[in-house]
Amino acid sequence: MSSASVFRDPIPETPARRESPDTTHVEQGSDALLKRLEWTVLRRLDGLLQGDYRTLWRGTGLDLADLREYQHHDDVRHIDWNVTARLQTPYVRQFTEDRELSAWFLVDLSASVDFGSDRLTKRRVAREFVGVLSRLLTRHGNRVGALLYGTAVDTVVPARNGRTQVLHILQRMAQRPAESAAGATQLRDLLTAGQRIVKRRSTVFVVSDFISAPGWERALSQLAQRHEVTAVRLYDPLEMDLPDLGLVTMRDAETGEQILVDTQDSGFRKRFAAAAERRENTLREGLARAGVDTLELATDDDLMDAILRFADLRRQRARIATGGGAPSHLSAWRSASP
Repeated sequence: MSSASVFRDPIPETPARRESPDTTHVEQGSDALLKRLEWTVLRRLDGLLQGDYRTLWRGTGLDLADLREYQHHDDVRHIDWNVTARLQTPYVRQFTEDRELSAWFLVDLSASVDFGSDRLTKRRVAREFVGVLSRLLTRHGNRVGALLYGTAVDTVVPARNGRTQVLHILQRMAQRPAESAAGATQLRDLLTAGQRIVKRRSTVFVVSDFISAPGWERALSQLAQRHEVTAVRLYDPLEMDLPDLGLVTMRDAETGEQILVDTQDSGFRKRFAAAAERRENTLREGLARAGVDTLELATDDDLMDAILRFADLRRQRARIATGGGAPSHLSAWRSASP
């Protein structure tokens, strides 16, 4: 079998991939993508997430507005213990900004996210995820912003609300060129920029494949001390299990280094799988030490299922806040699809 590049995106060029760098074409492509997501994903989610707004999207208001009796899913940190002791019934404080929040997407668009073994690349999955989540948030009046990283954090979209803001973020993501052999990703730079730029306590989504130079764990932990952080880990099934493809040229997307391997060799495939498992364990341990929730999103994943897994993650967080508790190993949510 002739050699092929495993780490080069093998997806046939589609109209979306042939978009001109011209701003008008990018805007049209982003609008078409968002309309498709609104019709195919958000429309289906509306019924499934109905009634979960208070659990999923809760702000950090500061001004006391009222007191009311405690209800299921209320944050125990808002209980007024003086009133509760006096009335012998739990009461919680209500704040003027109780249902407002700011959400930020810290998006890794380095060279490794351009890989995809099937229909979609990790970059495309990241863009669709950001589109759905940001639109879901802005429909309820919340604000969303973004920091984009390629070889450095050179794009900051300040947090605003509305559909136009979602389109703006999608357009900025689409306008970024693919990085090529730019060297190892420094995810730490994106996370430290998030600490510096996101001042107000926010919900933060770190969207990355976490293929990076070491040292990002501490920065992620520091970010999580101030904000509510969810790590959205992108991956492709081929990164976990290499099939028999014959002679294959494997190329490191970030350094450009190439090596010819024989994937018919079962011993090589076993070593590849073992190395992938060690990398997985190391990554999960790093995310667990950072104290963040993790949503794992594959290139062959169903986006609606991913959002529902995120909803489960938020409900789990609410149960923990109310004293329900949950084992730590449940913090990572992966698709059940093969």
